[in-house]
Amino acid sequence: MKALTWQGTEKVAIQDVPDPIIEEPTDAIVRVTSTAICGSDLHLYRVLSPYLKRGDILGHEAMGIVEEVGSQASSRLSVGDRVVIPFNISCGHCWMCTHNLQSQCETTADHAQDKGGALFGYTSLYGSVPGAQAEYVRVPQAQYGPIVVPAEGHDERYLYLSDILPTAWQGVKYAEASPGRTIAVIGLGPVGQLAARAALFLGAERVIGVDLVDERLAAARTFGVETIDARQVQGEVSEAIRELTRGRGADGVVEAVGMEAHGNPVAEQAISLAGKLPGPLARTAIEKAGIDRIEALLTAIRAARRGGIVSISGVYGGMADPLPMMDMFDRQLTLRMGQANVRRWTEELVQIVRGEQDVFGLETLATHRPPLLEAPAAYEMFQKKQDGCLKVVLKP
Repeated sequence: MKALTWQGTEKVAIQDVPDPIIEEPTDAIVRVTSTAICGSDLHLYRVLSPYLKRGDILGHEAMGIVEEVGSQASSRLSVGDRVVIPFNISCGHCWMCTHNLQSQCETTADHAQDKGGALFGYTSLYGSVPGAQAEYVRVPQAQYGPIVVPAEGHDERYLYLSDILPTAWQGVKYAEASPGRTIAVIGLGPVGQLAARAALFLGAERVIGVDLVDERLAAARTFGVETIDARQVQGEVSEAIRELTRGRGADGVVEAVGMEAHGNPVAEQAISLAGKLPGPLARTAIEKAGIDRIEALLTAIRAARRGGIVSISGVYGGMADPLPMMDMFDRQLTLRMGQANVRRWTEELVQIVRGEQDVFGLETLATHRPPLLEAPAAYEMFQKKQDGCLKVVLKP
């Protein structure tokens, strides 16, 4: 089959690789019909390259048709079912899964590295499981993970149930988006767009979105989001948010950017240098002394009101990021964060997206839908924000 593979820092390629097979009775094989490029994939493209090896299959946002089912997954899945594949691989029966912390699944976790549950296509940190930017994908723990969706309808109405929609939903739930509250969203990429729309859906009185890309700001405004263009702000973005909220700040702030935020050239240079070290040295540098570009996180912390919540959806990888602990403690902030517990939110989100109205604008979120064979060019376009690129969906 054809698959998108990692070949080096900022270098990916389409290769012929062996078709996946059933390896465990809890497996399923899915023929991929749509697979997206996520902002987290860009971290692999550049920053987290020390945890990859040449030929690793990338991708963790996918859906398709079940082609084969292991004996222990057949009570839930049948050949021909149309399914969405959650990006985190969870068993459904361990203590963490039964307490709605599926991203911390104890069955699939790499306990030797003390990491959470395995992820599709996401490095040796999370199980080295082959990803889904391919024609076919093996799905472990298929007795629990895959989400069966209606046989008919636009793929993109359901595709984002794999990652960015539950990630955004968890982000605003953690920020306690509800009537009467003001929610700020830092970063209006795909997750930020959906977070802003979800906050409005949940009844937030005001939603303020921040970005520095024209197309992203315009997309948010079409859904009724108040926007701040970070390029036009005199001073700090957090002060602009305070000015819009009577000097108090937002009740909840969703940080939807992560480790590759703009604004800190020193951190950017450090990240680049770490990625060029030999594998073991690079991993040690990241794990013991690594820093991220945390400008978006610092903005989120400063933008929250006293007693407010900072909900971190963006991915971070550094171990030495300095945080303003005195200020955070004095202002009594609550921080919530982590990989989305996809299956925790599945039931309510499926009911919403199956409705007559596409309330989150899922079918129009993608700006580019190239064939899988054009994935290398699509990665570069997405990373560089070229051609108005907001979201890429690949078609195998």
